[in-house]
Amino acid sequence: MSVTLDPQQWAEEQFGDCQLRDARRTKRAVMLAAQVAAHPSGTTPQQTNGWGDCKAAYRLFDADDVTFEALAECHWRQTLASASGHCLAIGDTTELEFGIHRKVEGLGPTGDGGGRGFFQHSSLLIRADNEEVLGMAAQKLFHRQPRPKGESRNDRLLRKRESRIWGEVIDMVGPPAEGVRITHIFDRGADNFEVFCKLLLQQADWVIRASQLTRIIHTPTGEAMPLRDYLDTLPLAGTYDLRVRAQKKRTARTAHLAVRFGRVILKMPQHRSPWLKKCGIAAIVMWVVEVREVKPPKGVEPLRWVLYTSHAAETFSAAWRVIEYYEKRPLIEEYHKALKTGCRMEERQYKTSARLEAVVGMLSVVAVRLLQLRSTARSEPDRPAREVVPLQWIRVLQQLRRRKHGTNQREWTVRDFYRELAGLGGFLGRKGDGEPGWITLWRGFEKLAPLIDYAYNSRKCG
Repeated sequence: MSVTLDPQQWAEEQFGDCQLRDARRTKRAVMLAAQVAAHPSGTTPQQTNGWGDCKAAYRLFDADDVTFEALAECHWRQTLASASGHCLAIGDTTELEFGIHRKVEGLGPTGDGGGRGFFQHSSLLIRADNEEVLGMAAQKLFHRQPRPKGESRNDRLLRKRESRIWGEVIDMVGPPAEGVRITHIFDRGADNFEVFCKLLLQQADWVIRASQLTRIIHTPTGEAMPLRDYLDTLPLAGTYDLRVRAQKKRTARTAHLAVRFGRVILKMPQHRSPWLKKCGIAAIVMWVVEVREVKPPKGVEPLRWVLYTSHAAETFSAAWRVIEYYEKRPLIEEYHKALKTGCRMEERQYKTSARLEAVVGMLSVVAVRLLQLRSTARSEPDRPAREVVPLQWIRVLQQLRRRKHGTNQREWTVRDFYRELAGLGGFLGRKGDGEPGWITLWRGFEKLAPLIDYAYNSRKCG
């Protein structure tokens, strides 16, 4: 599966079947999506053609039937339909914050309560073997509700908590189709017995980072003990080296990591929500894989991951695969960056939460498109570009980049095309630069698209 570069064709594919109660609204949504895809970071007036076109966009997002779900659901269905083999569903939550001083009706608290906005929980579906981005499998928006004063533990279990969102999105993804295996990849926010039950009921696999090393688990022999104590009893399975990038308060280094694994049994907690009491699952058998840094530099906190998984980690190679799956989790953070930076979602100047939520419905799909630009370049680098990209696009880009590739040179591959496209966006392509990211690809696309239109329209008129 390759991203459709032509904005109009892409918009038809992604929004042409949206159910908005009026065929004219769907037609308008397709037209606007094509405009947004051609200029993702622009404001609505910058993306549309004149005031009349801009007003039509505002009317679209103001319609009661044009909601986040109505605009994005068609894309979710297509994503799940395109799944085959083994896929990873990477889930996480991000906050969309629109500023405390803006007067926007219907927003809730964000951060520590000093911001205003709402939250988006997403499940990004990729192929397990090559990281090809298929799209969003499911998403859900929610507003944070302040915790009532004096709330007891029992009251907290009875009300609808944010942790329920993980399970609701798992249910939206649903069981895998015949011939498909789905492994959900979550960070520590999903370390919750209810989440494990939801995954089990949906016949899905999982890799979830443990958040509570003091949690009482049961060993294969039936002994109860804290998870951290059990990890200390596991034999060393193998080691590997990991290059750790530099951060604000951390220099780059090579970390030497030890791997251990074992089987554990998680039992239903003492304090349970009403749903958990009814689900009928008393205990879940799974595996735990630990990655721990050996002899870190003085003053540096050692790296440590503890991963719960449904995959049988019976050998070092099997445990290694589980670790590899978890290492793909940053892709969901790249998606959030595409939504906030590439599409500038938090800078949208709409006056109600309902309108902003509808805008997110469209931009959430556009953000996937930005991520897929890089995914295609990396998943099929040696494929002939003409099989993925319209020939007209290749010819125009070759003319623009003739200083590097003459027209008589070898046929361009997908990698050639995308590196030259990124070159328009500022990618230098030096030996140590690696492969281009979605930002330079998107900037290059923004420069190329109007030239494609000009070349096409000139040919028609000639």
